[in-house]
Amino acid sequence: MATEGTTPQAEVMSIASPINLILLSLFVVLLYWHFRPKPAVVLPRGPAPVVFRTYTPKTLLEFNGEGDRPVFLAVRGRVFDVTPGKNFYGPGGPYENFAGRDASRGLAHQSFDEEMLTKDLSAPLDDLKDLDADQLENLQSWEERFSEKYLVVGKLVAEGDPEAPAS
Repeated sequence: MATEGTTPQAEVMSIASPINLILLSLFVVLLYWHFRPKPAVVLPRGPAPVVFRTYTPKTLLEFNGEGDRPVFLAVRGRVFDVTPGKNFYGPGGPYENFAGRDASRGLAHQSFDEEMLTKDLSAPLDDLKDLDADQLENLQSWEERFSEKYLVVGKLVAEGDPEAPAS
C-alpha cells in the first residue's frame, strides 16, 4: 500500500529491451551489407583482336568456320570477318559456300550455288567485268551491308601477286 505523499516508483526503462535489440541487430546487418567487401569487377573478355592481313584464295580458305575457326569471306578484294553471323555463313548455314572464299560473283548474281565460286584457287581473281548494271548494283548493296555490319580484316590478292603472303 502506498502511503500518502509518496509516488509509485517509475519503472526504469532498460536499453536492452527486445525492440531495441531487434533494431540494433537490423542496423548492424544493414551496415555490414553496405560496407562488406565487394568482389572485384571482371569485365567479359572480348574476341582476340584481328590484325589486317593480305590473303590469297588459298590462305583465305582456312577461315571457313569449321571447328572454332572464324568465318571470313571476300567481296571485291576486301576480306570481312563474318564470324558474328556464323549461323548464316558458317558450316550448315545458307551461305556456307561463301565461307573462306571470294563471294563477289555469287552475291552479284544473288546465287548461293557452288557454281558461282572460282574452282582454281591459283587462277587470277575474278575481275567481274562481265557483270551487268543490275548485278553490279546487287554487289554494291551487299558490300555496303557487310561494311556496316562486319569488320574488314584484310584484302584479297591473287596467288603470285607481289603483296601475297609467302606460303
